[in-house]
Amino acid sequence: MPTLSTALGIGAAVLLLSVFAVRVSVRLGLPSLLLYLGIGLLIGEAGFGIRFDNAALTQSLGIAALVLILAEGGLTTRWSAVKSSLGQGIALSTVAVAVSIAVTGFALHLLLGLDWRMALLWGAVLSSTDAAAVFSVLRGVGVSKRLVGALELESGLNDAPVFIAVVLLVAADPVGWTTPLLAVYELGIGAAVGILVGWLGAFGLRRAALPATGLYPVATVAMCVLAYAFGDLVHASGLLATYVTGLVLGNSRLPHRSDTLSFAEGLGWLAQIGLFVLLGLFASPARLLSALVPALVAGAVLLLLARPLSVLLSMTPFRVKWREQVFLSWSGLRGAVPIVLALIPLTQGVPGAQHLVDAVFVLVVVLTLIQGGTLPLVARWLGLVKTGDTQEIEVDSAPLDTLGAELLQVRVQPGSKLHGVYLSELRLPVGATISLIVRGEAGFTPKSTTRLQEEDQLLVVATDDARDATERRIRAVDRAGRFARWKGESGRD
Repeated sequence: MPTLSTALGIGAAVLLLSVFAVRVSVRLGLPSLLLYLGIGLLIGEAGFGIRFDNAALTQSLGIAALVLILAEGGLTTRWSAVKSSLGQGIALSTVAVAVSIAVTGFALHLLLGLDWRMALLWGAVLSSTDAAAVFSVLRGVGVSKRLVGALELESGLNDAPVFIAVVLLVAADPVGWTTPLLAVYELGIGAAVGILVGWLGAFGLRRAALPATGLYPVATVAMCVLAYAFGDLVHASGLLATYVTGLVLGNSRLPHRSDTLSFAEGLGWLAQIGLFVLLGLFASPARLLSALVPALVAGAVLLLLARPLSVLLSMTPFRVKWREQVFLSWSGLRGAVPIVLALIPLTQGVPGAQHLVDAVFVLVVVLTLIQGGTLPLVARWLGLVKTGDTQEIEVDSAPLDTLGAELLQVRVQPGSKLHGVYLSELRLPVGATISLIVRGEAGFTPKSTTRLQEEDQLLVVATDDARDATERRIRAVDRAGRFARWKGESGRD
């Protein structure tokens, strides 16, 4: 089967090239999605001559990739890091989206002469920040956890209302007073589906004795995909259900949690690579030049007017400082999501949709270069970069079903207040003990007089009854030191 062999060979070569492109993008200081788009253009009709112009298939594969990206984003988001930003994240993903659509649509109606429905459609397509771009770029900037949490929640949550807005604007039905109620229903039921599937999934995985460790990550991701399908089945937001399910599962006590997060991260990278290469392959360079001027006009409106105004109006109730508002405005990264959303009117045969797709493609590249490449500089210029922040300890667990116990693997992060604590001062609950410490290349059985050090890896054995209390105690000492209880630190997220 030479055709299959050729396809597999090309796919493997593109994947390997894309993986190594991550290293190149880090050295150049550019978001890797630009290199993936470039690879797609290189193997496309203007490069190696592979022609791919199936908009419906591209849209379907794009939404499938987006589901995996949102699942990875939810699974790897720590609730303890974003819960203080929940209100801000919801406001950015709802109020800010509505303001951005209205402002962008009004401006483009005047500047580009678009009719009202098409102008608002442009505004809706461009109002969504991209989860893949935010998750891959923002976490390395070094700003406060509150800002990162707000932007991560926005990028994970705003795809759902934007998708609803695009579908409503593409439909021929007039927008009436029931439209907001429909949007509220879809978002509310979508969130409920995500919570339900996530809770049931965590409950089932904790009690399932699967025959292989590798099945736990597969089952976890499958739960997120199932949430999307179930949400869509009940005419709710499947995208929101996916992200919420991932958020619930990722912050639950799952067996082999570390392996699950690593698997989800790899799957998320695979989805990002495949999506951006596919979109680059779908784009036609011959049409992009004619879309340059409208794209630059829309980008200027979005960057200088719509995004700052939407942030200002949505953040006013939270009394966010002006420096942080400027950073939030500049951090509205666009990526593959606007292009995928622009394919919806194209597949529905909306007049002018092809021009929209081309303009959005150009706009994503331009804004990614401008915003993604300068985001660390803007954060430093605004004085928002935090130095000395430490990472929270990593805790992984594996069930010992026949013994009624669990193994907890704990790594002491640099800067952790566990450093220097004697084992006797750790005061683990009855039913838990540290059976092994790996320090450097050597492992040893600790004593009560053993002092913990940074980079130590601990193997903790705890009964099922003591498991939760053990993890809470370790996290409390990690955050507040040996006197955690006196400082009111419980270790709860």
